[in-house]
Amino acid sequence: MRETTTARRHELNLYRRYFDLVAAGRKSIEVRVQYPHLADMAAGDTIRFRIKGTDETCDVRVLRVTAYDDFGALLDGEGPATVNPTASREEQLANIRGIYPPEKEALGALAIEIELLE
Repeated sequence: MRETTTARRHELNLYRRYFDLVAAGRKSIEVRVQYPHLADMAAGDTIRFRIKGTDETCDVRVLRVTAYDDFGALLDGEGPATVNPTASREEQLANIRGIYPPEKEALGALAIEIELLE
């Protein structure tokens, strides 16, 4: 019997404030735009997060990937504390929209449930 799917490894950049939350095990949902290069991301994959311009990395396992129409729906569906336990829903929405302009948000939002790998 042959496996039909193979776990993939993704490399993604993270801002310091979010990287620190992931590395501490406090952030369980990573938010991304539904870019084509993320379309094949699935449970069982791994992600190596890197702070851009540094050698600092953190590895996580993908537990689940859920698509939403926009960032507001994602925060409502997942709960703001899973995305960033240090900021309110309104602060997070402003921060996410500061990273991704409206034309990117229009592609849709991904909630990537993650767990820190030891």
